[in-house]
Amino acid sequence: MKIEVKRDLCIGAANCIAVAPDAFELDSENKAVLKKEWEKTAGDILLESAKSCPTQAIFVYDDENKQIFP
Repeated sequence: MKIEVKRDLCIGAANCIAVAPDAFELDSENKAVLKKEWEKTAGDILLESAKSCPTQAIFVYDDENKQIFP
């Protein structure tokens, strides 16, 4: 699974952090970024965190690089 945060879409709502606090944090510009060890977070939780984003700034790809969400 691959996760990509589109910084230009992120508004810093932090919904992703509420769902997956071990995977995401806000940087100095209040934009979501992946933590270094985000891959330890279960795939279903990562997908749920992407779905919680109000601006759909989190893109999820499978192991074959096919876009799963949004």
